[in-house]
Amino acid sequence: MDGASGTPGPATAGGVRIAPVVLKTLISVVVSTVAYVITNLVNQSGEELWQLAVSIVIGGSALIVQYMVDFEQRLATMERGQRQRTQELHDHFVRLSEAAGLLSELDQAGMSASDARRLIRSASLVGSQGPEIAKAFARAEIESLASVVTDLTGMTAHWPRDNNEWLIRLTECARRTIDATSSSVDRPFWDTDPAGDYLDAQLEAMRVSGVTIRRLFMINVAEESDLEFMARFLGLCRGQSDLGIKVRYMVLTRNRHNRAAARDVVIFDDSLYLEFEPDRQQSNLQTRLDADARRVEGQVRRFHDLWEAATEPEPAVGRPTS
Repeated sequence: MDGASGTPGPATAGGVRIAPVVLKTLISVVVSTVAYVITNLVNQSGEELWQLAVSIVIGGSALIVQYMVDFEQRLATMERGQRQRTQELHDHFVRLSEAAGLLSELDQAGMSASDARRLIRSASLVGSQGPEIAKAFARAEIESLASVVTDLTGMTAHWPRDNNEWLIRLTECARRTIDATSSSVDRPFWDTDPAGDYLDAQLEAMRVSGVTIRRLFMINVAEESDLEFMARFLGLCRGQSDLGIKVRYMVLTRNRHNRAAARDVVIFDDSLYLEFEPDRQQSNLQTRLDADARRVEGQVRRFHDLWEAATEPEPAVGRPTS
């Protein structure tokens, strides 16, 4: 019980709130009364009306001073609020200007500003509507994309594993040529489902854009002497040749083209290449995209030299030669 415990009840816990106008009036009355008493003490012989007038003037002055002080405080508060709002508007305008400038730069660079706007709009919707795991996934994807694009400003980008998405996307972007080496490390890839998607993308590139595709397979001496392996391998070569891909193969010795067997490289439009770097166990662990003109030129020259030295697979028995 509030009364029994000595603790103020809800009605008295916060004290009595007095309206500012009433408080100012009370202060003015008090000041006027004090002034009236003082004028009585100072001038005992004066007229009562004069004393009352002086007390009223002093009380009124006190009231006016209070309002002036209150007005000054309110004005200072408004000025601070105005400065804060002005700064917020300025910061917002700067951000909008930066965003507009970036979109303009995208247009000038030949990139798609509409796709950038769509990405921002979609990310905003996911952030405001989606569950937490969807938000986290969207953030991770955007961070990954930003990392790759940032790396490309230096003409290279890396991925810690095989990246078939890059391979297919670049195939879709090619407009002239695709030259690829395929080593023993890469050969199991052709028995997987992603290989079908890759070949479909190549067929589309040849059909729509007229892209010329050359694939150079690498085998070693032991594989060449294995009749069962060669039957399967030549079937793979002919299958891709039937699709319109130009195919050759090269038999690698210990002393010749050893580095060619270590890495698989796909060159797009003689302007950019993907390199799949294996670890010591000869399994692809990293994909590197490189658009540096000097390194691309070296890869193009290397491929042309290997291609000229390579062998065309013989057609199957009974199959007409082209």
